[in-house]
Amino acid sequence: MNKKLYGGILGTIGFLLSPLSWWNDLFINFPIAYISACAVNLIFRGAFLWAFIVSYWITNVLGFILLQKGLENTLKDDSEKKKYSWKNFLRDVLLSLAYSLLIVMLVKLGIIKPII
Repeated sequence: MNKKLYGGILGTIGFLLSPLSWWNDLFINFPIAYISACAVNLIFRGAFLWAFIVSYWITNVLGFILLQKGLENTLKDDSEKKKYSWKNFLRDVLLSLAYSLLIVMLVKLGIIKPII
């Protein structure tokens, strides 16, 4: 039972961080990436855009990893674990690239700016 509860918690956090639905990025990943990028920009002036993109990618990758591990713990026995396929990986990378391009466009257009 503890393994399923732990898996459920990991899976929920992973889903919240992954870009599997539009609201996850809008309300969770973008704000985390924005705050991280602002913090990095305080230390390294001019690094806002790159810090934003890297932070965004980290939240997505972490989300997918936690989601996968959580689902494995919750739904599968040790003998049934299914590997994360290259097809799934490619889809996830393409999704993250699309969102990254959106971040670049919004920063370059001046819609998203660092706090300081």
